Amino acid sequence: MRRAALLIVVCFCGGLFSRVAEAAPVGFDSATASAVWSAALTYIAPRSLQALTVPQMTIWGLNGLAALDPDLNTTLQEGQVRLYGPNALLLAVTAPADGDANGWGKVAAQIASAAYAASPALQQAGTQEIVSSFFDELFNHFDPYSRYEAPTIAAQNQLMIMGLAGTGLVFAAKSGHVIIDTVAAESPAENAGLLPGMTVLSVDGRSAYPSTVAGLNSAMSGIAGSNVTLSVLDGSDGPPTTQQVTLTRGFIPPQTVFPEPSPGPGLVALKISGFNKGTATQFGATLATLMAQTPPPAGLVLDLRGNRGGVLRQAVLVADSLLPTGMIVQTVGRDPDADQSFRAEGSDLTNGARLAVLVDGQTASAAEILSAALADNGRAVVIGSETLGKGLVQTLTSLPDGGELYVTWSRVLAPRGWPLQSLGVMPQVCTSLGRQTLQTELTALDQGHNLQAKPLAAARAMRAPTNMEDVLRIRNFCPADIGTDLDLSAAAHILSSPAAYQAALLR
Repeated sequence: MRRAALLIVVCFCGGLFSRVAEAAPVGFDSATASAVWSAALTYIAPRSLQALTVPQMTIWGLNGLAALDPDLNTTLQEGQVRLYGPNALLLAVTAPADGDANGWGKVAAQIASAAYAASPALQQAGTQEIVSSFFDELFNHFDPYSRYEAPTIAAQNQLMIMGLAGTGLVFAAKSGHVIIDTVAAESPAENAGLLPGMTVLSVDGRSAYPSTVAGLNSAMSGIAGSNVTLSVLDGSDGPPTTQQVTLTRGFIPPQTVFPEPSPGPGLVALKISGFNKGTATQFGATLATLMAQTPPPAGLVLDLRGNRGGVLRQAVLVADSLLPTGMIVQTVGRDPDADQSFRAEGSDLTNGARLAVLVDGQTASAAEILSAALADNGRAVVIGSETLGKGLVQTLTSLPDGGELYVTWSRVLAPRGWPLQSLGVMPQVCTSLGRQTLQTELTALDQGHNLQAKPLAAARAMRAPTNMEDVLRIRNFCPADIGTDLDLSAAAHILSSPAAYQAALLR
């Protein structure tokens, strides 16, 4: 759609300079930019962890134009927002009131429109790149986690979090028939009562044969809200009967919980690769299966190495399923809505089995929250190295262009009050200093002494805001590293020795 030409009259009030700027070439979507930046500034101002003024944020963002064209520069002078090109003033706009986020968003769009008219580099970049560049420069002044995701990336992120639209069924060939091999938790198939082992006779009226299993599995994915009808043979409650089941495809969270080989006699292990909307349900179901063994396992290894985090609420729910009582995590921010406190309200699904948590330098965010909760409550021994130290929480909003805004609005505090940001989780048993040092630690634990007691006490005594020199000094006691087999061998030793386990807990 063509846009009407815009005549901009510029007055440089500090002298007798005035000029008429050319209308921006058709192509820059000033209305969208204005709406997006206005909404963003309105959202950020009361929520950012650090108090910032709307004018300061706008000028920071507009200086993102220089990333696309170094000849451009935007300043706030004498109550005006001024755009400069090479040796010339391109536009001066009266600054809105400091708290007028909508007004500043509109001014930013005016400045960007004039810059677009004067700069071939901006014209080549286009509206979306200019909008993104505004946020890139703005968030350069924030923390590493506040960010803007363009519409296409935001859509991809939502798909990764929610999962693909499907039924939750996976088919397999067995004894000349097609059977249901697996049923995903929290899926349309599980909700309809379908079970592994059922024989599939047809899908959408077409007979199911073993040679068609690959195609049948592919056909389970489709548009969310669309239907697929199965004819299945169910003999779970008596003589086999044929059932017609219609499933409505929905978003199914990807699997994030996986059983791992036992690290030793009487022990079981689970890996959590990330935290999405289905993680807590998957964890509960998988753990219940493991704990149903006869005899039940005496110890559980929870592997969080390489887990970069995800949905905080899911980490809280997993902690709740392992803690009979106690604080799980607190978040504290400038906005009162950012202050939250989560306590365990459930029951321990392991019935008190000994618990070891494996972490490494890539364990972050929600995974660190879970590790800290279990360690601070004396419920688990954390084994490995210092974790990443991502202890800031982002609030998320959708913008008018379909993009998403992530704004850090609170910091995470472990149950004992120490901050996770930068500090990370100090393990009770350190493996990153090598095999010989680990063996010395394990020998001391067998004798009732924990050599990590001093650095762990220093870490738990830290309070926000932290001093980076102090943080680095503490982290150097157990440097962050990638997990190795030493983690599992240490866990097997500690979980198999009640004395070593109690010494490692450091309650």
